[in-house]
Amino acid sequence: MTTAPLTDLEIAQNIQLKPITEIARKLGLEPDEIEMYGKYKAKLPLSKIDKEKLKNGKLILVSAISPTPAGEGKTTVSIGLSEALNRLGKKTTVVLREPSLGPVFGIKGGATGGGFSQVLPMEDINLHFTGDFSAIEKAHNLLAALVDNNIQSRSNNLGIDPRTVRLKRVMDVNDRALRNIVIGLGGTGSGIPRESGFDIIAASEIMAIMCLTENLEDLKGRLGNIFIGYTFNKKPVFARDLNAEGAMATLLRDALKPNLVQTIEGNPAIIHLGPFANIAQGTNSVIATRMGMSLSDYTVTEAGFGFDLGAEKFLDIKCQSAGLKPKAVVLTTTIRALKYHGGAALNSLTIPNLEALKNGLPNLEKHLENALLYQIPPVIAINKFYTDSDEEIQLIIDFAKKMGVKVALSEGWAKGGEGALDLAARVIEIIEEDQSNFKPLYDWEQDVVSKIEMIAKNIYGAAKVVFAPKAQKDLKTILDLGLEGLPVCIAKTQKSLSDDPSLLGRPSGFTLNVREIEIAAGAGFLIPITGEMMRMPGLPPHPASENINIDLEGNISGLI
Repeated sequence: MTTAPLTDLEIAQNIQLKPITEIARKLGLEPDEIEMYGKYKAKLPLSKIDKEKLKNGKLILVSAISPTPAGEGKTTVSIGLSEALNRLGKKTTVVLREPSLGPVFGIKGGATGGGFSQVLPMEDINLHFTGDFSAIEKAHNLLAALVDNNIQSRSNNLGIDPRTVRLKRVMDVNDRALRNIVIGLGGTGSGIPRESGFDIIAASEIMAIMCLTENLEDLKGRLGNIFIGYTFNKKPVFARDLNAEGAMATLLRDALKPNLVQTIEGNPAIIHLGPFANIAQGTNSVIATRMGMSLSDYTVTEAGFGFDLGAEKFLDIKCQSAGLKPKAVVLTTTIRALKYHGGAALNSLTIPNLEALKNGLPNLEKHLENALLYQIPPVIAINKFYTDSDEEIQLIIDFAKKMGVKVALSEGWAKGGEGALDLAARVIEIIEEDQSNFKPLYDWEQDVVSKIEMIAKNIYGAAKVVFAPKAQKDLKTILDLGLEGLPVCIAKTQKSLSDDPSLLGRPSGFTLNVREIEIAAGAGFLIPITGEMMRMPGLPPHPASENINIDLEGNISGLI
């Protein structure tokens, strides 16, 4: 009788966790230097960031090919790589994003890795964790309440034109019914009726702000810069005009501190905040990355979705903002995903298919070319599944040799750090060769259209960019507000290099359609929205929540 393989949750629950004080000591921190959240979680003080050490930090960015329903496993590869680097004597910390409850209970599941490459305690991390998302929700919704209160107020009214207010409220659940709603119903005591809606917390500008801010002073300034709309006299209104930044920063005080947890093998993991990469910058906080680099010699971090989304924003927004310079890029791929990009049906991906694999390689090729545009040496990580044939693996190895890039198998899911030793060795080679000469794709001071076109044509492979009338109007608003010098954070489907999710592989000659451009002046970037992108996801027909349960002794099941 064959025994069913253990689930990620079962593997995690069978691990004997170490006290978080023991993990902190690996980073050179004593128990009284951390803020405990129970036995296995802690907050790290911002005072431990060492800007001198950052100058020589060895930062490794893990990215991937265009995502598919088959999964690519960036987080699993990131954790496995950090375990392997520690095994090879390199003091390493993995720095990741916090999961959003939307995907946890929706279609994607959690974001703590898988198999024997996980961060723990996975139940806590995937659920409420240390309350960071809740703090962001409260700060965001406080600002929304202050806006509507001011609109209604007779004695403290800025004259805000409700028709110009784009700020919605946020919550951390996928709920398509709340995308567009009418608020203020119920008579004179309930406010001014107007159209509004909800976004998911990961899409909140405050989430983006928290991930780019440097300290409490910087946070207050960025919160005050949140653009609200216009008065009836066409005067721009910002959050600072409502005196909102002080109260919002107060709510966010503890959430600003990064969280320390551990990997399955008892190594340090820093997890902090989590904007989506298809609608925001898709990386953990600047503070968390700097903390990892300050307390360890090697720092492994990831950027969401494919290189065209998370990595591009990591490099052009986060790195430029924070002065970070990655030493290497790990480009995660799976044979299953490449076959899907090559035209194979989803239900056939476990069957060897060299032809489909060959047809899917152009997607990997494009992402490698994109990494090289930034002058950072890449290494391909083949996230191995037991269904991968030797011939299929060899095909990717031969492809890598043809491209002149390093390649390694990654078996972190099945073997933990032991399964990523070859990948870690290749990464160490890259870093010791010191060939990285990081250069952003564009200069922030370029005009907005040029910045969008540069990303669309060079990273996505578009032939041209078309701006809808609304987007053209937004360009004028950006110019009038003096915000042309901000970088662009393009909202685009993760499923394709184009803005059409049905165009798999490496599409070319397509048109990128920009329908509008949102202003995130507090975060410090502009958000061109392409295609049919939405900032509040919906649930699938059978959401993951249907399989999640808890027994009378408090044991959780079904969490993935």
